[in-house]
Amino acid sequence: MKKVLFATTALVATAGVAAAEVNFSGYGRFGLGYQEDRTQTTTLTDAGADGVPGTSDDVSYAGTTESDDVILVSRFRLNIDGIAETDGGVRFEGRIRVQADDDGQGEAGTAQLNGARYSVIFGGLRVDAGNIAGSFDNLANYYGYEVGLETFLGQYSGVDYSFATYSSTGAGVNGVFFQYAVGDFAFGASYDQAATITASNHVAPVPPATVGTLDLTEEDGDRWDISATYTFDNITAALAYGRQTDGGSGDDPSLLVFTLGAEFGDFAGTLFVADDNTENTEVDATDGTAYGLSVAYNVGAATTIQFVYGDGSADGDTRNVGIGAHYDLGGGVSLRGGIGQIKEGEADSFVRADFGAQFNF
Repeated sequence: MKKVLFATTALVATAGVAAAEVNFSGYGRFGLGYQEDRTQTTTLTDAGADGVPGTSDDVSYAGTTESDDVILVSRFRLNIDGIAETDGGVRFEGRIRVQADDDGQGEAGTAQLNGARYSVIFGGLRVDAGNIAGSFDNLANYYGYEVGLETFLGQYSGVDYSFATYSSTGAGVNGVFFQYAVGDFAFGASYDQAATITASNHVAPVPPATVGTLDLTEEDGDRWDISATYTFDNITAALAYGRQTDGGSGDDPSLLVFTLGAEFGDFAGTLFVADDNTENTEVDATDGTAYGLSVAYNVGAATTIQFVYGDGSADGDTRNVGIGAHYDLGGGVSLRGGIGQIKEGEADSFVRADFGAQFNF
């Protein structure tokens, strides 16, 4: 859904630059969240036989305990955008984000600062670098109409492939995203790389030394995505393909996604289908077809009703189904909520719901 964010702007004239400004925007949300049989996980780490934490014989133990089904949920997000534009009309942007979320167990979390994203924009061309959103994250109608104050249900729930996403609280992938729009067409591509480091052996320290040694192996990984979008009248079709290499082991995960979105007066809907190949050792659990849909219907001037469904053909895919609603109070403030069922693989399904207020600024 389109978000209108009003900013506080500082303008500074500089030589060779038409204008520079700093914008602040974001939103806050808070309310109650319900999850059937909510649990919390606690992890403890044993230093192993050598008694030194951080070596390859460390052992981690995880246990779960019951938690409150109903908790206070919240988020505060502040975007800080630095913008400059040359006399020739080339726009340069840099963004960082400050975000504070609840911890999922009813406790407040501290605000965190994320990695920076840099952008160059000219006409229909946009290039992002740093903490980017990749081609899938930017794909039209990938997320559809998510349900709930926390947008906890989505049509894409059956996808297991990991693609480049913008991180609100971390450093991000440090990649590059390119998009060019001309007329009704838009083309996109993204790339990022990461090194996977594994330990094959270790040598315990000999007293009085306190630090041992590890034999480490590094494999370079590359991940790239491409996309194409076409809009005709009130219908938008989009296609994206991504692939990831992992240093020559022979298993290259990939994802192919097709989305279709349309608006007809007060009704809007999206369709989603994907071919998901994670190349996991247990491919039956993750590889297959993911599919879903979402719809939104305006009931009067202030109320919007939503429905979403997402699933996949693999044994371990997650199914989402539910309904939600928004009620616009004006001034960027709305009441939001949703209820639905989530089923993760072969596990028992559970009900999740929430309700609260969101204000954009």
